[in-house]
Amino acid sequence: VAIGYLVIELIVATPDSYASAVALTVLTAIAAVWLAVIGVNVLRGNPWVRGATVVVQILQIAVAIGCFQGAFARPDLGWLLLIPAIVALILLFSPPVLAATTRST
Repeated sequence: VAIGYLVIELIVATPDSYASAVALTVLTAIAAVWLAVIGVNVLRGNPWVRGATVVVQILQIAVAIGCFQGAFARPDLGWLLLIPAIVALILLFSPPVLAATTRST
């Protein structure tokens, strides 16, 4: 959805910098593919997904903190990003998740 929105905005609107707009679209596409890879491997129970999920949640927390600050602060979006990230981090290290993603030797 985000990629589609960015592509439409790139075509319809005139960005201040085409290079930045294209770079943002490409980075969003890479992030979407990476999240899909993580999602598939969560279902497979691979142990490395815990580390990848921690990275994603930390990045989400960083974006949420940014939403609380600055001239264009959006605390409502900040809370919508921050709360699920914290919950995901807590659940990520819960015993059932650790048991499901730990390799047995």
